[in-house]
Amino acid sequence: MPLAGYGFVLLAAGLWALIGPLARYCLAEGVTPLEIAFWRATFGALFFGLHAARHGLWRAPARDAATFAAFGLVGVALFFGSYQLAVREGGAALASILLYTAPAWVALLSRLCFAEPLTRAKLAALGLAMTGAFLICRSGGGLQGGASAAGIGFGLLAGFTYSLHYVFSRHFLHRHSPVTLYLFCLPVGALALLPFVTFAPKGPLAWALLVLGMGLVTTYGAYMAYCEGMRRLSPTRVAVVANFEPVLAALLAYWLWDELFPPSGWIGAGLVITAVFCVVLDGARGGNKSDGGVSRAAGVVESPETEKAGESTGLARGHMPVE
Repeated sequence: MPLAGYGFVLLAAGLWALIGPLARYCLAEGVTPLEIAFWRATFGALFFGLHAARHGLWRAPARDAATFAAFGLVGVALFFGSYQLAVREGGAALASILLYTAPAWVALLSRLCFAEPLTRAKLAALGLAMTGAFLICRSGGGLQGGASAAGIGFGLLAGFTYSLHYVFSRHFLHRHSPVTLYLFCLPVGALALLPFVTFAPKGPLAWALLVLGMGLVTTYGAYMAYCEGMRRLSPTRVAVVANFEPVLAALLAYWLWDELFPPSGWIGAGLVITAVFCVVLDGARGGNKSDGGVSRAAGVVESPETEKAGESTGLARGHMPVE
């Protein structure tokens, strides 16, 4: 049912929007940003591992090990870590909006890696996204003291590493379930983060936030909801609906901590989100025929060979959730 599909995607966007607020609560409990990222990867891997064991999705060919490791280092360790640092240094609203410069990076990477044309719509989206990011940074973000240069830098790094999911998904998700991919990549990311983590004493609330909030809800639960939405809707519709995440994150940050952008910041946020829609819609017009159904802006691969995923898994094997 289409309505159910929209519901699942909105659920995923809502769960991802909780990452910033949950991270701030963890920070208040004395957990450092990199420790948050470490436990998110670790507990996310645990829940994906339980799913994989139940449905027999734990096998992958040895030839993919190196790429899985690279994905874990960049798409998990660097992405998770930089996003948590962006939340600490710039606030949850700023981190979420800068994360959505990713479609601009996707357009550039697609040109460099796959020789895909930079259409006028993509170039316009690049200009909108970068202008929006500049206005957000100049506005000082949502924190009362203003965003630091580190917060801006980590936010942009999170957006760039988020966009790299597209490169991996294009090559591998026609052969593997997302459950299998995350089963192998999340532990690599956790191990890569481990040398940089300072573990703090934690009470029951901190552990609940990390296990249930970061691991179960914003990692395993959000990705599962996204994939269920992909089973019911076209990739373009999914990408458009999912891009309400930064809006929800900004509203949550305002509601919980009064992280309110000045007018120039909200204009910048609107430009970033407009850029996302431009790239997604351009991919829908020109991208689906040339590559077997790729929504380039969203980093989602829809391969004809993989639409017959096992019904028992509840997942479409060729669909990649990228958060």
